[in-house]
Amino acid sequence: MKQRLSRVTERVSAGAERVWRGHKKQVVAVGAIAAALVIVAAVLLVSASPGQVARASASPSASPTASATPTASETVALPSPSESESAGPTDLPNGMAYSDLDGVLTQPDLAHRLPMAVMIGDNAPARPQLGFSSASIVYQAYEEYSEDRYMMVFQEGTSTDIGGIRSARPYFVRWAAEYKALYGHDGGDAVSLESVIPTMSGNIYNLDAARGGSCAYHRTTTRVAPHNEMTNTADLISCAARVGYPAKYQGLPTRPFVDDSPPSLRPQSQSISVPYHTGTIGYTYDPVSDSYLRLVGGKPQVDPANKQQVFARNIVVMFQAVAADSPSYGMQRISLTNVGSGKAIVFKEGKAITGTWTKTSDTALTRLYDDAGTEIPFVRGEIFMQSVPIGTAVTYK
Repeated sequence: MKQRLSRVTERVSAGAERVWRGHKKQVVAVGAIAAALVIVAAVLLVSASPGQVARASASPSASPTASATPTASETVALPSPSESESAGPTDLPNGMAYSDLDGVLTQPDLAHRLPMAVMIGDNAPARPQLGFSSASIVYQAYEEYSEDRYMMVFQEGTSTDIGGIRSARPYFVRWAAEYKALYGHDGGDAVSLESVIPTMSGNIYNLDAARGGSCAYHRTTTRVAPHNEMTNTADLISCAARVGYPAKYQGLPTRPFVDDSPPSLRPQSQSISVPYHTGTIGYTYDPVSDSYLRLVGGKPQVDPANKQQVFARNIVVMFQAVAADSPSYGMQRISLTNVGSGKAIVFKEGKAITGTWTKTSDTALTRLYDDAGTEIPFVRGEIFMQSVPIGTAVTYK
């Protein structure tokens, strides 16, 4: 019991870490931040519905500590195991709600908060990036010169540090528009700034550090420019309110979610390899936590914002056309086709589901369908969307 309490307590620390509760326990309504640890103790004493994921927001904790590039024996513990063989739908605990973006069980004010989509660099000097472990959805896609870039989308999660902030690209704007999200960035290419963002001004809440949105961003002295621009969820929320943006999700369509499958139905292992020019992204499945340990260049990824291991509950690989585009600001840009449809592989609970991604318009939600044409539900928790060029050799076993 003490070991389990310690493990769950770690997940309530900074960055709104996920708390995957044992399925015989129930999360009670979350009160003030100061009472967070008391609530965690209560979690272990009452019953819970199967497969639910809870997320609580709290202040930073000095522990656990971890190296930015730990060995396998040094990695931070993944969420607590599921214990029930039942995975049917159940009633929500009083005062709780499922978040719109990743289906996590949390407080209603967090579950329906305005999504915040933030552009993050992936050049070597930008690593390790901050904020991964608290995002609801993370996108990774190619950019010019075969580099790649991230967009972290936050809803119920809270992070004390997010960065380094980088500039906009048209296809990331189209993804942000799916959630009518706050779109955080610093400048961008000409197509983004002069065409795509103005055209979709009714579908995103633009917060450009270079053009009127500087209230959300700051520079650090610990990294070289331009990779030293940072923000956090508190500053994003404050700045959004200052410029008159809404605080709530705007009622757009959402994806389907399901609870965890019974432990007896989960495979013992699965490994995934997604190559990028800047390094291979790997995932290793853990059947006990029903999660994927995320690897960058073969090493476990740890979020410096809270010293927590980065993991995924769902991984989507989308094969999308990449081509040279018109140069802007002296650089050769690319176009990435993320409107339309194409091949996709969805990984969840140690299984691979081949199918199709579909995005019918610039602002439509990207949906995933299996080969029979049925929409694929996600398990509750963080989603990583990996966009790769058509023909990329993604391997898994």
